[in-house]
Amino acid sequence: MRARLGAGRTRIDVSGHEEHEQDGRVCAAVSAITQTALLGLEQVAAQYPDLVSVEITQE
Repeated sequence: MRARLGAGRTRIDVSGHEEHEQDGRVCAAVSAITQTALLGLEQVAAQYPDLVSVEITQE
């Protein structure tokens, strides 16, 4: 996981975590934490659309 900051924007990239532990435990943990953070950010963006926006992209 990697976060980038600049020009008033924050970007979080999540990739490659499935290879770090057997049985997908780390993958599930990273996915759960990432999804929880995303849900929270979406709620904040809904309450303050002039201050916060969320853009989701997949590569």
